[in-house]
Amino acid sequence: MKLSRAQIVDVALDLLNEVGIDALSTRLLAQRLTVQQPALYWHFKNKRALLDAMNEEMLRRGHRHRMPMPGESWQDFVRNNARSFRGALVAFRDGARVHAGTEAEPGELERFEQLLHFLGDAGLTPVMALELMMSIGRYTVGCVLEEQAAYPDGPGRGAALDAAASGFPLLSAALAHHRAGGHEALFESGLALMIAGTQARIAGGRRVAPRRSRVIRRPVP
Repeated sequence: MKLSRAQIVDVALDLLNEVGIDALSTRLLAQRLTVQQPALYWHFKNKRALLDAMNEEMLRRGHRHRMPMPGESWQDFVRNNARSFRGALVAFRDGARVHAGTEAEPGELERFEQLLHFLGDAGLTPVMALELMMSIGRYTVGCVLEEQAAYPDGPGRGAALDAAASGFPLLSAALAHHRAGGHEALFESGLALMIAGTQARIAGGRRVAPRRSRVIRRPVP
């Protein structure tokens, strides 16, 4: 049976969940597919190309809220879009590391153009809109990266830090709140701050009245 690109990616994602990104190799993947390693190079010239395809498939499976729903506010869309993106990354072991360093596919450009129009209707310039989407995207990847690299639950560095912070009442209370909420609550808190900051930026821009040009009247000769 001829080996397909989709088959390779499916098996690669299964392997990712089993061994993690550091142990994932084309040699191991070829063994799992029971083919010779050069057979993979017909589809992927190197591991980076394979990771790009794995990232595309992860997003296809899990990132469902890519465009605004009818009547959805820009704040709700940005929030739901980020949650959807996060969900797609946390669904796979080392999902954030697979995604890091990738670029949007050319086929995605029309969607981004539509998003800039949508955010422009809310008062954002194209540059501000792209900055917002990129910043929240990178924030999401960073949050998931920290989450997937976190120490296992139980006694460890976290407990030692909490004990050391007990002598600092403000920090201790804030840290306890963070521990109770977990990764998802911290992600939501930071997301809310970014949306609030964007709202303030839009409101500030609307308050700035356009400057009137001064007309210099020359005396009638």
